[in-house]
Amino acid sequence: MNILVTGGAGYIGSVVTEILQRRGYKPFVVDNLSIGRRKYVPEDIPFFENDIADSDAIAKIIRDNHIDVVMHFAAFALVGESVENPEKYFTNNIEGTLNLLKGMKAGGCKRIIFSSTCAVYGNPVKDALDESHPKNPINPYGYSKLVMENCLDWYAQAYGFKYNIFRYFNAAGATALHGEDRDIETHILPILLQAAFKERDHFTIFGNDYNTNDGTCIRDYIHVEDLAEAHILGIENMNSHPRAIYNLGTGNGYSNLQVVNALKEITGMDFEVKYGERRPGDPDMLVAAATKANQELKWVPKHSDLKNIIETAFSWKNKLLEK
Repeated sequence: MNILVTGGAGYIGSVVTEILQRRGYKPFVVDNLSIGRRKYVPEDIPFFENDIADSDAIAKIIRDNHIDVVMHFAAFALVGESVENPEKYFTNNIEGTLNLLKGMKAGGCKRIIFSSTCAVYGNPVKDALDESHPKNPINPYGYSKLVMENCLDWYAQAYGFKYNIFRYFNAAGATALHGEDRDIETHILPILLQAAFKERDHFTIFGNDYNTNDGTCIRDYIHVEDLAEAHILGIENMNSHPRAIYNLGTGNGYSNLQVVNALKEITGMDFEVKYGERRPGDPDMLVAAATKANQELKWVPKHSDLKNIIETAFSWKNKLLEK
């Protein structure tokens, strides 16, 4: 089966591409390299430096390579930046994705795995969020993803598209080949590791007055390899679940302070920790109820205990510094 991976030179896209190839699928990668890095796409995987907004180019790639399914990861995903610059997020995440769908339709591919986010829920009204939880995003990033979720359902009704939507909680960790390596880091683990390796002089926790046990945000961390496995299960089950939405998380939440302390303990590295102001758009707690993915896709996270997430991210960081 031929799979087109948009954003396949980025963090999650490169891991998914790696696992697809390992499992015997034939991946093709589209990336405009605005964030992703060409070096993370192996030379034996066909690569197209195109933007998803170029619907004609997407249609040609799909036709020429007989693409069966598109996996869509080419989105901007920084909460704070989306609050400061919503136009950037609406242009790429909404307008760009609509052009991607236009290219898919013209190219004859109507099956898509869509990378979404728990940010569609906004502030939780219960401890564990299932897929029926009210959707009230509090930042433009989450809003842009919710708009496209709704658009996909209309495309399914009007044009016969099939889709699986995966709402990630906090993707983290690394494989032996791929991890987080961006010019601008906003995720907690790569920033913690920068502090641990003295690439920055301290680590800042944004806000210590949240309604949690220690005052810092609580998040549900899911290993990126477990995310990749869920996407492959989505492909394999799309005929039986052609219009499906799934949360991807573990159901366990860790506060920012807990993650900081765990990383210090596991790595044996120490660094200064400071507290700063809250980031705009950050809810107190986001923890998944992922029962639906377990029941319908038989998906069970195998790599997502916090210790393994930290150890794999630490190993990846070491490899980067050795190069």
